[in-house]
Amino acid sequence: MEKIEVRYVWEWPVRIVHWVNFLSILILSVTGIYIGWGKTLAHNPSQYIMGWMRFVHFVVAFAFTISVIARIYWAFVGNKYASWRVFTPWAFKEGRKNMKETFLFYTFFKPTPPHCVGHNGMAGAAYLWVFALYLVMICTGFALYAQYAPGGFLSTVFSWVYVFGSNQGLRLTHKIVMWFLIAFAIHHVYSAWLMDVKEKNGVISSIFGGYKTVPEGED
Repeated sequence: MEKIEVRYVWEWPVRIVHWVNFLSILILSVTGIYIGWGKTLAHNPSQYIMGWMRFVHFVVAFAFTISVIARIYWAFVGNKYASWRVFTPWAFKEGRKNMKETFLFYTFFKPTPPHCVGHNGMAGAAYLWVFALYLVMICTGFALYAQYAPGGFLSTVFSWVYVFGSNQGLRLTHKIVMWFLIAFAIHHVYSAWLMDVKEKNGVISSIFGGYKTVPEGED
């Protein structure tokens, strides 16, 4: 019988960042849709609903930015399951092999997925693109926000973003990427559930406690 061990995979900074990002995307999407709606649910100006929506949106945007920066930092100082190498699997022989086997499983050419203690190759590569979208959201969002404080800190830091498009172009990009992230979140939940069922190693519970059950000695 195969021996099983419990291994600490997701360190607490990774788990905290994961949930901060989840809540941030949820809140930013709801408030962002309301802001872009162009209407207000307020019955009179004193209710200030749009103002509160914008305030919450901007505060959470700062929290989201700090979370993303923290995760990038942890990719260089965290354990091997959080390492930047996980997000560039194509650069390593084993990573390319894992990507191929995972792709064959996702496309129904292989009945079982390759067992991975951390992220599989396809997931790691996908998360790299997701973080690229995070950076697009951060840059376009703060560039738009900086218009309300010309000459300020944010205007100085993010004014270069307007080299890539007009105000409306940045707004459209910001909105489109939001829907990409919402679609990713839906797929992410499904994939986590699927791999939890297939691998039976505590994929979903591990993002709460950090531990997974894996074959003894498996790396």
